[in-house]
Amino acid sequence: MRAEPNSDLTYFAFAASAATPASPATSAAAIAASDLPEVLAGRYLIERLLGVGGMGAVYRARDLLREQFGDPEPYIALKTLSDEFSEYPDAHALLYTEFALTTRLSHRHVVRLFGFDVDAISQRAFITLELLKGPTLDQLLNERPEGLAWDELREIALPLIEALAYSHSRGVIHGDLKPSNVILAEDGLRLFDYGLGQPLEGVLKNLPRLSRSRFKAWTTRYAAPELLGGAEPSEASDVYALGCLLYEMASGRHPFRRLSAKQAKAMELDKELRRPPNLAHGWLTLRAALAFDADQRTASLTQLLDIFRRPAPSRLQRWFGRAHG
Repeated sequence: MRAEPNSDLTYFAFAASAATPASPATSAAAIAASDLPEVLAGRYLIERLLGVGGMGAVYRARDLLREQFGDPEPYIALKTLSDEFSEYPDAHALLYTEFALTTRLSHRHVVRLFGFDVDAISQRAFITLELLKGPTLDQLLNERPEGLAWDELREIALPLIEALAYSHSRGVIHGDLKPSNVILAEDGLRLFDYGLGQPLEGVLKNLPRLSRSRFKAWTTRYAAPELLGGAEPSEASDVYALGCLLYEMASGRHPFRRLSAKQAKAMELDKELRRPPNLAHGWLTLRAALAFDADQRTASLTQLLDIFRRPAPSRLQRWFGRAHG
């Protein structure tokens, strides 16, 4: 894997703006996928690369069948594994697991998948999904180094937490929550890329239980310490990643200097954490979400939702809070 400077290993240019020069990681992915057929499964015409992640790439494609029947918008997104991961014996099962997990979810703030298929000629497995237009959260944060004002913060935090809470209620762990996996689409926020996700015990029992830890594809600055130590994704590890995102949105800065949790824990950076100025209330809850020890990560998604459902305090309330601790 190759990381761009100041990148979290995934970049999706879903915006309908003019094309920009490909990044180094994107260029590498394009070369790595040079053997991808122009048309997959006799139906999906690959048009261009949209983005690259730790395990795969996403392309803009045209659905020739829909086009044949006069659909004015036959465009979709198409995800396939990179050459490196497609060589694993269980590569197809890995991608199908992502498909099965995500199609279990039907929520306005979770990306909508269309289908899973394997191209007969190239033997490439792929997923088709809705093509979204809009910037990703990391693009917004790059433009807002001071963080987001409370009203803007709420507008993003609420649907994001709702999407994650819904996923957990359906027995699905996301596993790789980070700014570039959140798209601010024209018709609302979407959480996507469950490629490192896992079902909770008892959910989708017949699905192959594939260990993600062997791929070492976690985005380290958002991965909980236990993930970096070899544990499987859990609700608690999702809460840690969410805490990092919320802190970054409120302050414009990663809570631990963009270091991995393992490095931050060794340096005791948690002792330096301070309430972001744009966070109107709920600091103790957010602070608990950032705990390095999973047993001490007591913040729940319900508690985090409650923080952002409340309006900002008045000036008098803010003064009283400062004056009385």
